[in-house]
Amino acid sequence: MFSQQSFISPEPPRRPEESELKVFCFKNILCILGFSSVIAVIALLALGLTQNKSLPENVKFGIVLDAGSSHTSLYIYRWPAEKENDTGVVTQIEECKVKGPGISEFAQKLSEIDIYLTACMERARNVIPMSQHTETPVYLGATAGMRLLRMQNERSADKILAAVTKSISSYPFDFQGARIITGQEEGAYGWITINYLLGKFTQKSSWFNLKPSEGNAQETYGALDLGGASTQITFVPQNETTESPKDTLHFRLYGKNYSVYTHSFLCYGKDQALLQKVTKDLQATSGTIYDPCFHSGYQRVINMSDLYESPCTGRFEVNFPFLPISEVEIRGTGNYQQCQKSIVQLFNTSYCPYSSCSFNGIFLPPLYGDFGAFSAFYYVMEFLNLTSEEHSSQKKMMDTLEKYCSRPWEELQMHFGDVKEKYLSEYCFSGTYILTLLLTGYNFTAESWKNIHFMGKVQGSSVGWTLGYMLNLTNMIPSEEPMSTPLAHSTYVFLVVLFSLILVIAVIVGIFIFHKPSYFWKDMV
Repeated sequence: MFSQQSFISPEPPRRPEESELKVFCFKNILCILGFSSVIAVIALLALGLTQNKSLPENVKFGIVLDAGSSHTSLYIYRWPAEKENDTGVVTQIEECKVKGPGISEFAQKLSEIDIYLTACMERARNVIPMSQHTETPVYLGATAGMRLLRMQNERSADKILAAVTKSISSYPFDFQGARIITGQEEGAYGWITINYLLGKFTQKSSWFNLKPSEGNAQETYGALDLGGASTQITFVPQNETTESPKDTLHFRLYGKNYSVYTHSFLCYGKDQALLQKVTKDLQATSGTIYDPCFHSGYQRVINMSDLYESPCTGRFEVNFPFLPISEVEIRGTGNYQQCQKSIVQLFNTSYCPYSSCSFNGIFLPPLYGDFGAFSAFYYVMEFLNLTSEEHSSQKKMMDTLEKYCSRPWEELQMHFGDVKEKYLSEYCFSGTYILTLLLTGYNFTAESWKNIHFMGKVQGSSVGWTLGYMLNLTNMIPSEEPMSTPLAHSTYVFLVVLFSLILVIAVIVGIFIFHKPSYFWKDMV
């Protein structure tokens, strides 16, 4: 028998020179590949660490003046020019409060508006680089104080706006005009501001922010705004059908439709509400009001002309002609319970032509979701030390107000001597008014109180209508979702490092295979 090996031809012997040449070539090729891979890794890391950051000099600026009923504030915003359509990139870099009252008080002193605005406009000139002055837009929006003045005397309101326009136009910015915004606009812009800053308009993401989650955009916050002459409530109701179309606005932001309920209550800002209460209480007196909303020992004199001139006190003016006085004196008695009973009479909840109402027969759908409360809501609650969500509750607020209102005026002056007298004397009224407005006016309860978040700033930007106003006028929020959303910087760097490591490992494995082929290849026969 012949063995099997006798049928297999022997492998021809290799020449030593040929084997050495192949080994030399393979080694050189692998060395070149390895060196190239290292260079590629370094380049990827450098790209990840530098290319995903905005260039600091490539920025834009915008200025908005909030001309409120009691004061004017100037806000300066900045954003990377190449990212102006990406949410969360606009930041507030400056806030300047103009010294003095609201612009509605300048009807008889138009020549003083120049001096009134000078300090804050010069501040803007210094903050914004000179090279960008001419391309920086400036907007002025006047709110409820000017809305009231326009109701009284439209010509005076127009003169004030003309004087403001002339003053701001003298600066080297791109002034876009001064106008009186409506109550609906004020509420809507405040809602946009809160949700823009909280990032509620973009989709939730997963997988290191690479893939949008299957759910819709995040639930938005409602907005509660309180000024001196008006208050606004704005939110997305759970039920999209509405019984009052005039109180509904429709937005399309980042590819999602929003049906937003918003209503502005003119005359129900805290200053005008106080005038309403004083006028109401005056009906039962002959010129001196013993007011439980002011501290015992406190006295104030109010000119009757201030009550006559306000359009908000009209429903209480019946007996004014029969009062032969030019001023009314207020003497505080400091009692929270009686103060609350006096304030609640400002809200007429006796009738409702809809399935649900706030007050004065105004439609209000059932409250839904969380709410951000800002402006005077926040400032008053901050003074009372009630902005902390951990300790905030309806009962805590009532207990705090009861103690605060009962404190004598002299004691308060000793402890809070640095607080302006007008504000210090009115915190009892303002706090009680806020509590009554939220519970009686807007239908919050002890249970839903936890959904109210008192906000002063978010991401370093003041919460209010001004940012939303600028975003709208500059088209900073696209109606459709951007074609591609840039990755977060941390995610981008992570991926670059990950793939670089994979590349390095592949090279190392390749070298190992070359030097230790017996681990991976069987002998060829």
